[in-house]
Amino acid sequence: MRSALFSEQNQEKQTSERWALQSTRMLRTVLGEDVIATKGAMVAFQGQVAFHHEGAGSIGKLMKKMLTSEDAPMMRVSGTGEVFFARQANNIFLLQLEGDAISVSSKNLLAMDASISWDIRRVQGAGMVSGGLFNLLLEGQGMAAICCEGEPLILDCSVQPTFVDAQAVVCWSGNLTPQVHNSMNMRSMLRGGSGEAFQLAFHGPGFVVVQPSEGIPVPRPTGS
Repeated sequence: MRSALFSEQNQEKQTSERWALQSTRMLRTVLGEDVIATKGAMVAFQGQVAFHHEGAGSIGKLMKKMLTSEDAPMMRVSGTGEVFFARQANNIFLLQLEGDAISVSSKNLLAMDASISWDIRRVQGAGMVSGGLFNLLLEGQGMAAICCEGEPLILDCSVQPTFVDAQAVVCWSGNLTPQVHNSMNMRSMLRGGSGEAFQLAFHGPGFVVVQPSEGIPVPRPTGS
């Protein structure tokens, strides 16, 4: 049988690295130490691998998950072998944490070393506004993999205030504390709004990563 499907670029890339990108959209992780991944991120595995629900780990974190409704269901991946992760053909990037921290939108987290600690954080001034107002703070030592819909843009927040659509933000420096910014005035509201009412505001030494997508739109219910 012959086909371009079987070309070398589509073959598994052999490497001694524990975390290795097979392509810009596929990640291979060799198990030894456990891996924490978001549920649904596994697309294939080889070897003796087990997947278990990863609980909050503490009463405080459990209460945050209940109160914030942060949609970050985790699973613990353990055993021997290799696991392949992907999400809707998004681009994947590896982050090596070296005692520092980064805040990640839960929809953009793919997987991470179990040695990395994580916690749910609430954006200041969020109130009852919905969408992208809770995030995960990752800190410690280890590798994390995040995904991005399209090619990311990195914005420097130290020069001037930076405003990002809550659905387009991927991650930002752990030292930054975003706040909700309302850009809608009364005149615009009376005319039906612009569809760009709320953003996350960043200002200070650090960066924010933005993707060229606001995620998959949720269809509005139609009347019967």
